[in-house]
Amino acid sequence: MRPLPAPREHLRPVPFLAGPTIRLLLTSSSLLFVELLLIRWIPANVRYIGFFSNFVLMASFLGIGIGILLGRRAPRLVLSPFAPLLLAMTFLVLEAQLNIRVSGDTEIFFGIAESTSADVNFVVLPATIALVTVLLASLALPLGPLLRSMPPLRAYAVDIAGSMLGIAGFAFLSFVGSSPTTWFAVVGVLLRLLALGSGVTPWSAFGGIAMVLVIFSNATTGGADKDVWSPYYRISGWDRSGAQVSLDPRAGQQPWALSVDGIPHQEILSAAEAAASPLHRQIYAWFPERRYDRVLVVGAGSGSDTALALAREAGHVDAVEIDPALARIGRELHPEDVYSEPRVRVTVNDGRAFLRGSTERYDLIVFALTDSLTLVSSTGSIRLESFIFTEEAMALARDHLGPDGIFVMYNYYREPWLVTKLDGMLTDTFGHRPLVRILNSGTAVLAGGPAVAALAGGQPPADRVDPVPDGVRPQPATDDWPFPYLRTPGIAPYYLAALAFLLLFAGLAVIGAARVTATPLRLFSPHFFVLGVAFLLLETKSLVSFSLLFGTTWLVNAMAFFAILTSVLLAIFVNARFRPRNPVPLYLALIGSIGVAYLVPADALLIDPPELRYALAAGIAFAPVFFANLVFTWSFKATAAADMAFASNLLGAMVGGALEYVALLTGFRQLLLIVALLYLVAFALSRRWRFLSDRALVPPSADLSPRTAAEGGSIPGAAGRP
Repeated sequence: MRPLPAPREHLRPVPFLAGPTIRLLLTSSSLLFVELLLIRWIPANVRYIGFFSNFVLMASFLGIGIGILLGRRAPRLVLSPFAPLLLAMTFLVLEAQLNIRVSGDTEIFFGIAESTSADVNFVVLPATIALVTVLLASLALPLGPLLRSMPPLRAYAVDIAGSMLGIAGFAFLSFVGSSPTTWFAVVGVLLRLLALGSGVTPWSAFGGIAMVLVIFSNATTGGADKDVWSPYYRISGWDRSGAQVSLDPRAGQQPWALSVDGIPHQEILSAAEAAASPLHRQIYAWFPERRYDRVLVVGAGSGSDTALALAREAGHVDAVEIDPALARIGRELHPEDVYSEPRVRVTVNDGRAFLRGSTERYDLIVFALTDSLTLVSSTGSIRLESFIFTEEAMALARDHLGPDGIFVMYNYYREPWLVTKLDGMLTDTFGHRPLVRILNSGTAVLAGGPAVAALAGGQPPADRVDPVPDGVRPQPATDDWPFPYLRTPGIAPYYLAALAFLLLFAGLAVIGAARVTATPLRLFSPHFFVLGVAFLLLETKSLVSFSLLFGTTWLVNAMAFFAILTSVLLAIFVNARFRPRNPVPLYLALIGSIGVAYLVPADALLIDPPELRYALAAGIAFAPVFFANLVFTWSFKATAAADMAFASNLLGAMVGGALEYVALLTGFRQLLLIVALLYLVAFALSRRWRFLSDRALVPPSADLSPRTAAEGGSIPGAAGRP
């Protein structure tokens, strides 16, 4: 099938931007930037997609792979379809108010019960997957020809460098608290640079108009001028009448409640209001005469618990909040200005990371409303508070209590079984049954520690305790299985249905794209596909380990991604400089490093000083990542069809994202066994077994000369433009 004709150029390409290296760098940067944008922007406007954000990532992988395929037929369409498609998605996300409801009694989705405006619409997740796939496919159209325009290793290095630029750019915009209006403006600039590099046409000019409409829609829809964007959420403020108010202190408006991503999250309470709140006041109701001199509040938010602690004559309060925007709102808008009080020290950090780095002892440790309503990253089903609600984290809090200290946690737990689960975890950790007060169905306060143990199972000085709901004790959350809101190990039916749809949709999309472009299915690489599956699982495990060791903040997550991409560049350098001819030592080193990571659990690395912990963690957690990249780059340098190898790898990564849900059954440590098995399969496929071969991807002479290998294995005619 002949390629589609290229559109007539009205403005010739700018020479500096027209070179394949610059165009590949800009294309890769744009893809990563847009991917991260969608992972943040869609869940902020489509409720509950935040609990499925890794589906957005998997759809992105699928879309890029499809785009590489379609680019074989339409290499000169460049980015023209992207902006109109983005405009259509903007309308659906912002104007149609798509929502999805999930339910079940074995897994809890915080925020569902509070949202009264959510529509029952079970096509939202499939629609989101399809929209993201089409959008990323349109953006990735030039990627395949660009990958094939230069030696494979050089193309891969440029692609990774562009990816790092995209991540760095979005991380910076998150750090400064910018809004989607700015994000889409940056996308518009990237599109214009790409258009100037390929030649401006009337169609690309229409794309510019579409981008202006996208930016305008994001700037004017709903309460966009009143919202605050943190690295984790879209935060909105509401007064007591339910009207949205500005969170800018210069506006002179006083918010009473905060919602995140459209879901009610917390109230901004004065000390008197907090003292009247059953949740906040319960620990003081049990011990009314007790004065807590040193208090730690994890999940301090906008300052309600801190205000009550100060009113109860606390001598010092450590207020720890992971979200810098929530901490700033508390500092600027709390009615009693509690974060400016000399007795208060505000720390923006992950609560567990703060405890690990602290030597303080506290009279009272409060795990406040720490339900985050968001995932740490797009890989791994880890929420911001996952490692706070494990038995190991509770033991860490126990070790920071004074001789007569109390640990208390409370929340709207929604399900009686979760109260039973937490009661059992506290019993195991503290060695005694905690005090429990059930305020209504699923809303509870639990307390343990030396002061509670001294009661010897008796009643507290005041108020009362309630019996724990009966039933089979749920599985406790641990650092390896950090799922506090799962009753028992398992994958919920709606996840299985969504994964089945994704895989079916992916299969049909790949077959359809192959037919449209007349691409033989034999060009797909089982070897690179399996490498993609394995690497996504390995990356997920590495990110989870770093979240445990250094906290679940967005900065730690960004640094971990940067470390992974840096290891890719290092692997490219090693393959280009030292030219290993035999992959067997690389696979042996990879399997060996996976074995070490499996045998040395992450919690064994929780040592001080932090510098030593970082070095050991980097060595153990990222050694498999480095060797995996050595394996990939060794194979990639010898491919005669870099675009198809890359597309196969991305499609494998999508399947790896689906397999990540196995951790809900086994825990994350067992994923390493699956990873090792997959790399053994990839090695078998690389041996060119007759019925598993990737002959279409191998140069005519598999015995590459050193010079050819150093240049990436490119052969005349094999890696040219289609």
